[in-house]
Amino acid sequence: MSSKIRIAVDAMGGDNAPESQVLGGIQAARERYDEIEVLLVGDENKIKEIIKSQNCSLDNLHVINATEVVTMHDSPSDAFKTKPDSSLTVGMKLQLDGKADALISAGNTGAVLSASTLMLGRIKGVSRPTIGSLFPTETGRTMMFDVGATVDCRAKHLLEYAQMGSIYMNYIYGINNPRVGLLSVGEEKSKGNDLTLETYKLLEESGLNFVGNVEGRDVLKGSTEVIVCDGFIGNVVLKFAESVLDLLRAKFRQYAAKSLWNKFRVALSYGTLKEAIQDFDYQWYGGVPLLGVNGITIIGHGKSTPLAVKNMIIRAQETVSRKVNEKISEAIKTN
Repeated sequence: MSSKIRIAVDAMGGDNAPESQVLGGIQAARERYDEIEVLLVGDENKIKEIIKSQNCSLDNLHVINATEVVTMHDSPSDAFKTKPDSSLTVGMKLQLDGKADALISAGNTGAVLSASTLMLGRIKGVSRPTIGSLFPTETGRTMMFDVGATVDCRAKHLLEYAQMGSIYMNYIYGINNPRVGLLSVGEEKSKGNDLTLETYKLLEESGLNFVGNVEGRDVLKGSTEVIVCDGFIGNVVLKFAESVLDLLRAKFRQYAAKSLWNKFRVALSYGTLKEAIQDFDYQWYGGVPLLGVNGITIIGHGKSTPLAVKNMIIRAQETVSRKVNEKISEAIKTN
């Protein structure tokens, strides 16, 4: 039996599916040939046609047929029930049956969240799974939990997010004893609403490296490696941050369009500019982890490119190989 980590890819989920999913799967299978098996789940004919166009014959790349597709318009809570042969459901079943070690999807986020929670279940002791997103900072990176899994949270949930997020940053990014901040409207302990005030007390007593409240202006400063908030606020922050890169690109284009000299200046600095803003590009981070479920799910942006898909697969592999779920289970048990 192969010792390689098996990553199922929802090949039909996403704006650019199945092309981006298949091309990203091929890239990952080539780069990590000795480490992973890539299972492309979806319309067999379409997937094989793309593989054929790439002259690819990798023996660690497999196609698993699924006849249905979960769209962005499908009900998140019912999609896996009403479409039992969708690429998402079939891919999730592979993990449930022990035939895959992780699943990645750039499809309907709500459906991926619901299918993961209802089919895989939660890690014992976890009240609510959480989605985290990585943000570049002045000194490195920070991760925010939650960014959309649960809109209305309780203090207990935010405490669990902090615990799971700390473990993820430790074992995936090698940050020992990461600093945890609570997103609020002021640095003072007394600032915030009922949720943040109650959460502050729990985090103070948690044994985590809690450094207190952080404000919106602190997110990109790098004073913490983990930031916790409810999913409503987290999703707003995430969507705003995603718009920054598009704004910068638009401003560069507008500046260049004003004159030939401006075009020349932008062209001269293009390489430097591209490198400087790369940290804001979601493609390099791949996807966001869904922590707290009894399995591994990496959720990608709907417009994921082959590069983003490849990096999602690599992130899934790292999450499995570094036993993040086992560490979370151990930490939750001790509370």
